[in-house]
Amino acid sequence: MFMVFSNKAGRFLVVCALLLAAQSVVSQELEPRRWTHLPVGANFFGAGYVYSDSDIAFNPALQIEQATGEVHTLALSYVRVLDVFGKSGRIDVLLPYSNGRWEGLLEGEPASTRRDGFNDPRFRFAVNLFGSPAQRGDAFRKYKVNTIVGAAVEVVAPWGDYQKDKLINLGNNRWVIRPQLGVVHNWDHWAVEFTGSVWFYTDNDDFRGSTREQDVLYSGQTHVIYTFKPGLWASLSAAYGGGGESKIDGVRVGDQIGKSLLAASVGFPITRRQGMKIAYIRGETKKDNGSDDDRFLVSYSVMWGGN
Repeated sequence: MFMVFSNKAGRFLVVCALLLAAQSVVSQELEPRRWTHLPVGANFFGAGYVYSDSDIAFNPALQIEQATGEVHTLALSYVRVLDVFGKSGRIDVLLPYSNGRWEGLLEGEPASTRRDGFNDPRFRFAVNLFGSPAQRGDAFRKYKVNTIVGAAVEVVAPWGDYQKDKLINLGNNRWVIRPQLGVVHNWDHWAVEFTGSVWFYTDNDDFRGSTREQDVLYSGQTHVIYTFKPGLWASLSAAYGGGGESKIDGVRVGDQIGKSLLAASVGFPITRRQGMKIAYIRGETKKDNGSDDDRFLVSYSVMWGGN
């Protein structure tokens, strides 16, 4: 349900809607070990929970103060490892569901909104082009990986909860296509991983009776990972995303993204084929408009197949 206590509060929600939709893609993307060498035929099913607490900053001219957001997200994921013409590949599927509340003051008067529903699902296809041949069984276990170079494309489908008469939605009513290039170098127990991404957006032609366009967004992330033993690892990560300004009916709205992220993650085994991960992510805006947020993640995964 959405509540407005001032007829000016609608402007608060419009700006919030654009800002949160643009910032969220960068905030959610800080995932180590996306290019790890895995055995062909392996399957991974995962379930995770993310808690996000955000302080949202606006240009002082908008007279919006004390804006905050609190979101709880549950997500299911599936990964299948493939043989792609002799190279190691994978398909990832992610289905998130969120419950959130956003509130703030516009010229001293409160405005708030809640949302509960599915986010847009994500599909990713990746191939390790160098240093990661398609293997299974003994061949996989004996192979020593030094450097991996991979490429991927991720597609975000407009199937999440979107109501054209609402200003803030969990779905974005548009397609997102995200090419990626990744490099990993391993030595002993250490690994350094880098991923560069470019985000392309189709138009949302039903944004409260208007058309919303968004410029290309660029992002990069790096991870330093230490593996204590199989299944037990820790990482420190950093990322930055920039660009992605929106236009409404051709008019720019000044919501360009400039955001940095820092994270610490730990993965540990439960059994040989089950594991858990916990992570903390801190995001900070580098623009007049943006959100500073803290995210806490816990996830569980189980593996089968792959000999």
